[in-house]
Amino acid sequence: MDAASLVREMSNEMKDLEETLRVHAYPAKVAEGSIGKTALQKFAGEQFHIIRSDLRSVAALVTRFGALPSREYFWNILQGEKAALEALKALAAALGVSENWLDSYDPTPKGQAYTAYLAWLGSYGGQGQVAAALLVNFPAWGYNCGRMSSALKSRHGLKDSEVAFFDLFASPPPDLEESGLAVIAAGLAAGETPLEIKRAARLLQAYELMFWDGMLEIALPSSR
Repeated sequence: MDAASLVREMSNEMKDLEETLRVHAYPAKVAEGSIGKTALQKFAGEQFHIIRSDLRSVAALVTRFGALPSREYFWNILQGEKAALEALKALAAALGVSENWLDSYDPTPKGQAYTAYLAWLGSYGGQGQVAAALLVNFPAWGYNCGRMSSALKSRHGLKDSEVAFFDLFASPPPDLEESGLAVIAAGLAAGETPLEIKRAARLLQAYELMFWDGMLEIALPSSR
């Protein structure tokens, strides 16, 4: 199976999960004003720990695959994570918390399941597994980031510079899919199986949903 066919098959198999993510209640509740500043601060706290972990995970991938063409793909992902961490600080400041507060924030298990699995992939996953998981995950995450950006500007009065964290993910590089497919193809050629690649994508996407569910539970405990 070629990489493009595999991704199409994965996307079709996970279309219900994708749709569940795209209509998740959390961004909608932010837009409605049901989720206030305290809960949004916790969202930023969770993301601070996620991004710092993801930086280490992707750096590990750059090292592991440093002698292969896929190094450039993972290097570009790493630069995106670095930019996101800086942008997150502006979001946190707009929400009234400092970097020290973010560092001391005690993250939740549901909030960190995604990043824990990405750390596993960073240490043990094949290049195709990681690229497929990110390729499937980024559109849903980016779509909800777009919803969050709009909601925070319209409901909470944040400026464009203060929601840059979300806008970075809402507008990914145009060649992200093409470069990801090339890495998946390399993984298949190196012996990774379609089953392994699909499994990585399915699990990361499921952990993405767990993150949003966890954020909703923090903000509105009655949603449990």
